This record gives sequence, C-alpha cells and structure tokens, in this order.
Amino acid sequence: MNFNYPSNVEDLINRVEAFFASEMLPRHREWVQTVCRDGRPPSFIKDIQKKAKSQGLWNLALPELAAEEPGTRLTNLEFAPIAEILGRLPWGSMAFNCHAPEVPNMAMLQSIATREQKIKWLNPLLNAETRSSFAMTEPAVASSDATNIATKMDFEGNAIVINGHKWFATGGAHPDCSFFIVMGVSDPDAGRTGQHSMVIVPTDTPGVTIVRDLRFMGWTDHVAPIAEIKFENVKVPAENLLGIRGEGFKGAQVRLGPARIHHCMRCIGLAEMVLAQMVARAQERTTFGKTIVEYDTVQKWIAEARIDIEQTRLFIQRGAWMLDNSPDKNTWRTVSQIKVTTPRMLQKITDRAIQLFGAMGGTDDTLIHHAWTYARWLRIGDGPDEVHLRQIFKTEPVPDWSIAECPYIAPLETYGVG
Repeated sequence: MNFNYPSNVEDLINRVEAFFASEMLPRHREWVQTVCRDGRPPSFIKDIQKKAKSQGLWNLALPELAAEEPGTRLTNLEFAPIAEILGRLPWGSMAFNCHAPEVPNMAMLQSIATREQKIKWLNPLLNAETRSSFAMTEPAVASSDATNIATKMDFEGNAIVINGHKWFATGGAHPDCSFFIVMGVSDPDAGRTGQHSMVIVPTDTPGVTIVRDLRFMGWTDHVAPIAEIKFENVKVPAENLLGIRGEGFKGAQVRLGPARIHHCMRCIGLAEMVLAQMVARAQERTTFGKTIVEYDTVQKWIAEARIDIEQTRLFIQRGAWMLDNSPDKNTWRTVSQIKVTTPRMLQKITDRAIQLFGAMGGTDDTLIHHAWTYARWLRIGDGPDEVHLRQIFKTEPVPDWSIAECPYIAPLETYGVG
C-alpha cells in the first residue's frame, strides 16, 4: 500500500487547505451566530460554493463521475485528506458539495438510477440546486437489523403506494430538501433480504408529513437537519422505483462503504481541531501557580490524543485504499473496524478536552461539544457498534487445530505433567 499522493493530488490538497483558510474559517463565527444562535440559513454558503466550483473544487467525493457531470474525480484514498480538512467545521463539506447525505445519495443514483431519474434527481444534486434525504430508520422497529424495516410499498398498476413511519432521516428537515429515497417492504413473501425496495418520493407529495425536526442529545444537525416523517397513502409513479424491485439492500450497499469512510475522515479533522484547542488552552490557563500544560495528566492526554489520531488516520487510509483496489469481504471487515474505532477515538479526546476546558467546553463558544455528540451519534448511526463488532467476529478465522494441538503451546509433558 502506498499512501503517497501524486503531485496533482498534493496540489489539490494544498488548494483546498488555502481555500479553507481564506474563505471558510473567517466566516465560521458568522455561521455560528447565524445558524446556531439565530436559527437562520447562512447567506454566504451559495457564494462560497460558487467560488469553490469555479476553482475546480467541486464534488470531490465522487470517484465515478461521468464525463458530463461536474466535479473533481478523486479516489477514496485521494479524498481522505481533503475530507479531514473539511471535517474541522460542521459545515465545511457544504462548500464543496461533499456533505452527507448528498454524497452517498448521489453515488447511489449514479450507480442504479435510470437515465431519466438521473436527469430529474441526480443532476440538481450534483449542482447543489436542491437537497435530498435517505429515509430508512423507523421508530417502531429495531433498525440495527435493517430487515426489520416495515414501511409498506404496494405496486398498483402504474403507481406505488407507500405507508410507513420513518425517523432520523438525515437532511429530511432541511427546507431545500425536495425528495426522499425511501426504503420499504415491496415483496413480503420473498427471502429475508429480498423483500425491500427503494423509491424516490418528492417531499411535496400528498400524504407526506414532516412530523418534527429531531435533535440528538440536545444537538441539532444544522447542516442536514434530521426529520421524523410519516407516509400515509403516498402515491408516486412506478418509474420512481430506484434500482430493481426487491433489491433495495443490494442497491443501498453502494452508499455504505464510502459514506462510513467519509464520516470517519471528518472525525479525524474534528479530532485535530479539538487537540489544537486543548494545546492552546493548556498553555494559557493557570491553576495553583502552574500552567495547566505542566501537569503530567494533561501532557499524557495530549500525547495519547496524538497517538490515537495518527494510528486511526492510517487505519482509515488503509480502508480507503482497499475500497479503491479490492472491495471484497476483507474490505467490508476493515470498514466495520474503522467505523467502530474512529468515533471511540474522537469521543475519548473530546471528553478530555471538555474536562480541560471546564464549563466552556460544553458551550457554543467551542466546537468541542459538537464533536463529542457527533462521535456519540456515529457509534449508533450507519450501524451501531454492536452490529459491526458482530460482523467482525463472524469473519474472524477459526484455527484448524484444537488447544490440545496448538503449535504455540508446549505439551504438558514438557513440564513433567501428565
């Protein structure tokens, strides 16, 4: 594995870094005031997106762009360091049209949508002219087992009628969201993983109700507001079926691997941002006649954070390389391992940062509480830790020898026993 980047990618990384420093970071306080405190959409996002697009910094997270589709074609490994830069701010990915849930939705539409669906639904996403949402999780069932999904999809002639209750649909509460990609049961008599289909549902379809915006542990996702949605006798044309009927889970797999890698690389950016704040705070504050950084405990926290960040970054780069080069069962095992370890790393660092900052660490004056909550959410979102750990265990090789035959253990008679 070679994690060195060619000169053109190094140049792109530097350009993104420069754009972040000159165009985005100076606007962050305005974003916090406008979005987090005043509850208004930021007026400058479209201008920043226009600048990014004009500089060729657009749709960076989509390696399979067609010739006519706007964007920069990067592999997962090449996008990894850029995702880290964007992850330093909650809204960082928006500037380059690289935010969730748009990127995984665009990737899925690229892969399985019809030509007509791409023109109607994909192209506006590629140009940041609209927003979308993926509605899969349901409040009435344990969604850690996605085959529990119970929303009904009845095919009636040239129409599909949908009835169900969804929640934690990322981006579904955004005012610019124009359609949902909905997962539901279309073929209840089929096998366990062949019962579900995906359907595109415009948000203004009669019978669609946004019940409420959802918060997680008091935290609002201001970039992609989370929705609870009811679908009551919602009727859409049959051509809104996305992919093949009964292969909803197979089609959705397209969005899972890269999306998890992107989440984790953004976590690295958040961790770097939190660590930098920890170092600055520890240098500036004094207690009992000593600067905080002089205490062994604080030095240990900072040193361990650096180790955790570096080793997790390498793990993610390895997973990104595998997705690009050999997407097999070992790749998905690695992605699961990354998905478990990365948010745990971020949660540990942010917890210590809050302790170091004191009360300020839990306020909107810093992004520390956002990073902590994001990490805690990620341990549930895109598959809870326990599901990934179960999959990792199931793929662990079983030795072809018993303990009595173990070549690493000396026979008992070696020690005069038996």
